[in-house]
Amino acid sequence: MKVFLELFIEFFQIGLFAVGGGPATIPFLMDLPSRHDWYERADVANMLAVSESTPGPIGVNMATYAGYNAAGLSGGIVATLSLVLPSIIVIIIVAKILESFNKNSYVKSAFHTIRPAVTGLIGTAVLGIWETSLFTAEDGSFRFPIFSVVLCAVFYIAMCNKKLKKLHPAFWILCGAVVGIIFRM
Repeated sequence: MKVFLELFIEFFQIGLFAVGGGPATIPFLMDLPSRHDWYERADVANMLAVSESTPGPIGVNMATYAGYNAAGLSGGIVATLSLVLPSIIVIIIVAKILESFNKNSYVKSAFHTIRPAVTGLIGTAVLGIWETSLFTAEDGSFRFPIFSVVLCAVFYIAMCNKKLKKLHPAFWILCGAVVGIIFRM
């Protein structure tokens, strides 16, 4: 029963403070292994890959995965519901006072200054995933896999191309899987 309470508290807090959607949950999820043994920090990269390739929001998929790892199906349900509960509460409150909420100068100012903080959170998440997936070995030590770094750069440059940018994300995931199989990465 203790694990369910811990899942509820942790994921409710993540849902409450992860302003900006799924990617904003990543720094919180990378911090959880320091307090709980639900998954390893390196598993966040795998969770992100699975979350990106399955339907649904990243944060919800990652919460379900972490909760399932911690306490099976029931843990996945508790973590998922806990993550979305703050949003549901906020949406209900905002819907009730939408007009005054939209025109309030304090609220406008708060959201204007929250944006850079959210951008910083997402940037931290990107750098953390980049570090974990490219430069951290299975044993947690530093590594520099030149091929993986070059491959990452090639994919990034290709995805920045105006014509290729229009391709569906599933195409890039499939390309990454094929390259990984071919080069046995």
